[in-house]
Amino acid sequence: METLLVYLLVGAAAGTIAGLFGVGGGLVIVPALVLVFTAMGISPDILTHMAVGTSLATIIITSISSVRAHNKKGAVDWRLFWMMTPGILLGSWFGGVTAEWLPGAWLQLLIGIFAIIIAVRMWLSGLRHNEAAEGVGHIPAAPIMTLSGAGIGWASAIFGIGGGSLTVPFLSRCRVQMQRAVATSSACGLPIALAGALSFAVQGWGNILLPGWSSGYIYWPAFLGIVATSTIFARLGANLAHRLPAKWLKHGFAVLLCIIGGRFIWLNSNLLVS
Repeated sequence: METLLVYLLVGAAAGTIAGLFGVGGGLVIVPALVLVFTAMGISPDILTHMAVGTSLATIIITSISSVRAHNKKGAVDWRLFWMMTPGILLGSWFGGVTAEWLPGAWLQLLIGIFAIIIAVRMWLSGLRHNEAAEGVGHIPAAPIMTLSGAGIGWASAIFGIGGGSLTVPFLSRCRVQMQRAVATSSACGLPIALAGALSFAVQGWGNILLPGWSSGYIYWPAFLGIVATSTIFARLGANLAHRLPAKWLKHGFAVLLCIIGGRFIWLNSNLLVS
């Protein structure tokens, strides 16, 4: 019962963050599941991969709820979405393949470093550009957008995130207005999660260390508990995103990434000195 309550709370937090920041909630789900799976006694050899795979599976549901809320407000740029999706699907699949080669501790450390870098860039972006400057830049040609999608999908699948950590800064750099970038990022999280979750299921299939109720690296009890609340709270986050100033969103996003990234680095700092 206590474990179920944890899954429900994780889902509520992840859903709100998915709607508010367009990050798919993985930055909350992955570290939370690492802690839960550790307490359950799951082997360290697979628990991080299970956290990432399960996170991607939940993001499928969270993204659907979040993007519906954003789309009702006309904020999703579907032209950009379709330009990026072919690359996202291919990159996300190979992200799962790449993660299978990495030890769990290195996955945690790399996402921590990655989160801090993105946080700093996003914070500086909020200082340099005011809201009036957004939405007036140049959108790259379709092949560049597809290639960018491949890179975003690859990195996002490795770390079990919805891609907002890269998609939002990328679109913001193209001068896409912040709320529109968040909404489009939410849409891009769906193909990332679909291809990534399938890849993690295939990579982990038949692993003798997996607990029951698993399909490869996807653990279904955690999935069900998280999605039970994430879909509800994703709508709440999406509504908040359209009420807050763009600068606040950028700075809030940066602070969130610093907290999560710092924790990952601290927990695995021994790898840096060994």
